[in-house]
Amino acid sequence: MNPGEPSATGAPAAPEDAGAAEVHRHHRVLADWLTGAAPRTPAAFAAFADAHGPAFTLVSPDGRTLDRAAVLAAVADAHATAPGLRITIADARTVADSGGVLVVAYRERHDGAGPTVERTATAVLLDTGGALAWHRLHETWTAR
Repeated sequence: MNPGEPSATGAPAAPEDAGAAEVHRHHRVLADWLTGAAPRTPAAFAAFADAHGPAFTLVSPDGRTLDRAAVLAAVADAHATAPGLRITIADARTVADSGGVLVVAYRERHDGAGPTVERTATAVLLDTGGALAWHRLHETWTAR
């Protein structure tokens, strides 16, 4: 796989890039939850929820800002609602890394369950000493 090449399996194009690897891991977990491939158990949901720091915020593609509780509630309620969903991550790369703060840019495509949607995203991840915690995510619809 070449750097920047889309990954349908979630394997990062640049395995030495911890930020990119976390983006791939996180979206694999999310896709498994949304498709129902992951069981509806506290442990399976924790694989998603525990990756978000206490001050996590999401700026959605339509411009709404959601806090951690709102995002987790929405995802919890969406278990197994998108059978056939494929989430493809492309061009994931850490664009800044300083003092335990990583900024990761990537493209995200959802298809196979409803209309295909694409977005460009920038995530701020915090190194918590053994794991990366999602602190902020900003998504923008990709022009078609």
